[in-house]
Amino acid sequence: MAETNQASAAWRGLHVAVVMVGFFALWQLGVMLMHPPEYILPSPSEIFQEMVSAPLWYLDHAARTVGATLLGFVLALAVGCLAAIGIVYSRLLENTLYTFLVSLNSVPKIALAPLFIVWMGTGLSSKIAISFLIALFAIVVDTVLGLRSIEPDAIDLFRSLRGRPLQTLLWLRMPNALPSLFAGMKVAISLALVGAIAGEFVASQAGLGFVILSAEGTLQTTRVFAAIVLLGIIGTILFFIVDGLERLACPWHVSHRARHRGQKGVA
Repeated sequence: MAETNQASAAWRGLHVAVVMVGFFALWQLGVMLMHPPEYILPSPSEIFQEMVSAPLWYLDHAARTVGATLLGFVLALAVGCLAAIGIVYSRLLENTLYTFLVSLNSVPKIALAPLFIVWMGTGLSSKIAISFLIALFAIVVDTVLGLRSIEPDAIDLFRSLRGRPLQTLLWLRMPNALPSLFAGMKVAISLALVGAIAGEFVASQAGLGFVILSAEGTLQTTRVFAAIVLLGIIGTILFFIVDGLERLACPWHVSHRARHRGQKGVA
């Protein structure tokens, strides 16, 4: 099983690397053929040189963005799971909290960002709050779906064995909900990154969002693209970290078995 997981991770890493290298190669070729001005579209080689010129500076800003993203994501995961359990077990919460979350999700979060800056200031807490708010809905919706996707016969069998509600939750509903939970986590981790950047756009003195905003004001397009490329790399890494955790937690799920058979067929 360990060798299978390592081989699968190696295949995924190879695929991602090939796609990214191919994308940047086509980008470099297009710039070489069309010769656009650097302030409109710099080449990947120029972007790489920009990153190399100040690696610690970029690393510091990237670390601040990643920190806000992860804190907001973890908070959304904890609150979202608790809210989903409450919604599943309480008709009152389903009619109130769930409806409120649906309504809140329809409001553009970037419109709420200035309020969080007023309430919490321009520090890290406001970025975490925006990241949390954007990521929360995906966690709640998918976890509720997973907790409810239980065969009635399985619940009846558990009750016939005198399983208590807490035991039913921990040993029946939660394991069944894991695939749906991880599906929500994959969406939420990307949304959490978007939320952190949105907060940095509104008011910040650090982070990749601040780098983009300040460089855009002085037409430093290469620096803008460098920050965007770093965000793409960070988002990809975070997504595949969650995907790897899903494989460790749910190796039994049919989607992983089907993908493994497909990889063996290709090999």
